[in-house]
Amino acid sequence: MSDPSRYLVTAALPYANGPLHIGHLAGCYLPADIFVRYLRVNRKDVKFVGGSDEHGVPITIRAMQEGKTPQEVVDHYHAILKSSLENMGISYDIYSRTSQPIHHKTSQEFFLNLYNKGLFEEKESAQYYDEKVGVFLADRYITGTCPICGNPNAYGDQCEKCGSSLSPDQLINPHSTLSDAVPVKKITKHWYFPLQQYEPFLKEWILEGHKEWKNNVYGQCKSWLDNGLQSRAMTRDSNWGIKVPLPDAEGKVLYVWFDAPIGYISATKELTDDWEKYWCDPNTKLYHFIGKDNIVFHCIIFPAMLKAHGDFVLPTNVPANEFLNIEGDKVSTSRNWAVWIDEYLKDFPGQQDVLRYVLCANAPETKDNDFTWKDFQDRNNSELVANLGNFVNRTFVLMHKLCGGKVPPLHGEVATEEDQQMINAFAETKQKVGSLIEQFKFREALSEIMELARKGNKYMQDKEPWILARQLDANGKVEETAQKKIDMCIHVCLQLCANLAILIYPFMPDTSKKMLKMMKVVQRMLFWENAGKAKLLSVGYSLRAPELLFRKIEDSEIEAQLEKLKSGTAKAKEKKEAASATTYTPLKSEITIDDFGKLDFRTGTILTAEKVEKADKLLKLEIDLGFEKRTILSGIAQHFTPEEIIGQRVVVVANLAPRKMRGIDSNGMILMAENHEGKLFFVSPGEVVGNGYTVR
Repeated sequence: MSDPSRYLVTAALPYANGPLHIGHLAGCYLPADIFVRYLRVNRKDVKFVGGSDEHGVPITIRAMQEGKTPQEVVDHYHAILKSSLENMGISYDIYSRTSQPIHHKTSQEFFLNLYNKGLFEEKESAQYYDEKVGVFLADRYITGTCPICGNPNAYGDQCEKCGSSLSPDQLINPHSTLSDAVPVKKITKHWYFPLQQYEPFLKEWILEGHKEWKNNVYGQCKSWLDNGLQSRAMTRDSNWGIKVPLPDAEGKVLYVWFDAPIGYISATKELTDDWEKYWCDPNTKLYHFIGKDNIVFHCIIFPAMLKAHGDFVLPTNVPANEFLNIEGDKVSTSRNWAVWIDEYLKDFPGQQDVLRYVLCANAPETKDNDFTWKDFQDRNNSELVANLGNFVNRTFVLMHKLCGGKVPPLHGEVATEEDQQMINAFAETKQKVGSLIEQFKFREALSEIMELARKGNKYMQDKEPWILARQLDANGKVEETAQKKIDMCIHVCLQLCANLAILIYPFMPDTSKKMLKMMKVVQRMLFWENAGKAKLLSVGYSLRAPELLFRKIEDSEIEAQLEKLKSGTAKAKEKKEAASATTYTPLKSEITIDDFGKLDFRTGTILTAEKVEKADKLLKLEIDLGFEKRTILSGIAQHFTPEEIIGQRVVVVANLAPRKMRGIDSNGMILMAENHEGKLFFVSPGEVVGNGYTVR
């Protein structure tokens, strides 16, 4: 392949709010890995970078659901994501995370670069606000009915049913996911990136300059550009995320879709001191592998950001796949209708290449496709076991049985047209596979390899070396001409095995390495330049005994997986119903208005917070009551970190008698609400009143 000096390949950053399922793998991680492995065996200078996306609303929602802090959530799921990708053979050069200090620094510097150029529009606008909880609602905190397809559970930024990008204003009957309240509009200030100013550049760059992009990518970009772009807020009101690096931006963080793609840059910085070669040199080709729901962010917003910054290369291509359904139904994490990668690896140990094969052979490259466990079984048993595995096994068995366990010689005097056609197919298949991979047609490329294995099976079946072995001379040995024909057949089949090991490497690396071990050759044989050759294994070289590449998958295993799917959705439904059937704490004994009147509730703000030594549950808070500052000890340390509650508005019981705990005087109590799972929430006065006001 004729290429530039280097490549940079990324795969979408998965949210660290849950494990990976096969839809994620088929959508971007497997295609990216196939492409990267192909580049490496072509001796290209390539870096493959990625990591966990640890900011944004999905993280905080999961934290609330699990009664944990956001940091605890991302730490837990980052480990699962990284392990799942490694065990599936996704060969990142680095798999980082957006909580790394280098990422915070890189994102803030990127923001300041645009800010100092005067590119942001600073605007006050009415944003949705949950009065019950007292917080501004990010788009994902708002759900309602999609105006496009009528899905009643669309999010404020996207409908996951039809894939449409939305804004909260477009939702019909919007409500807050935090309290189910109808949100109201409230004024807040944010920094907007004027996408409309980059329309001419994007139209020329994409619509004129990248007509070779996949139809789904080009079409979605064209639709957005034809409809006109608008300014988009690049900051959010939140305590979780990368703080906006401006003095008048208290309580503001960078929009997750501003900082997440910058994660590709920060990960490269973390990987190598030469990171600028891969991001700033025009000789670099940048490829983003994503799912179709991320097209707009990677093809419109991020390139506009890169253009505005001015120092970075732009994507050469953004190969986006469609969605993978399961058993005829869309993947749903809330209903647990998914095949989770970490669970698959436990249920099918050592079978990661089988899943890689099935997902590639059935990849949603041009349209949504469907994964079924029956198809998984059929493809394994009929294509891997009965075709590829069968051919390799028969070749090695017959070599040991009929050729003394060594690579037999060629005998030109017995060569036939069929022998030459089989040898010619090596180079023909190499050319087709390489061309298809470079066009991101991985499914077709894999099909060509399996077709070559089928040709090998037919070739061997037509030659029938086991029948030739029955032709004996007077001494009871195989007749000389028959042995030459046997040698010819087995030699060609062994060279085909070597070619297959090279060709399948990007798709099934573990299987390829098993074949190398059987052939007693080193991994450098996998360089693409060796594919298509008919003399990869030397005559007379001893090879190891065959090792089965694949095993048959039984009906009982498939039935167990189908039952797991059904029981998983049933458990998810039960959990949802249990959560809605909340058991409330019984009311305490009745009091009079005079009893209530004795309590003095005041509004305040938490100024500082720190853990109390040798007290797992206590935080020491300094609270501004307007007329004075108070030290209050609160038993909330297992629910909140000190950092995340600084600035939190609270209601304080201000006339409670002081109490000494752990040698510290506590002068009051803050009000908290507790749900049926024991999770605590602040009872907040919101931001409309100052400190010290009476709550009645």
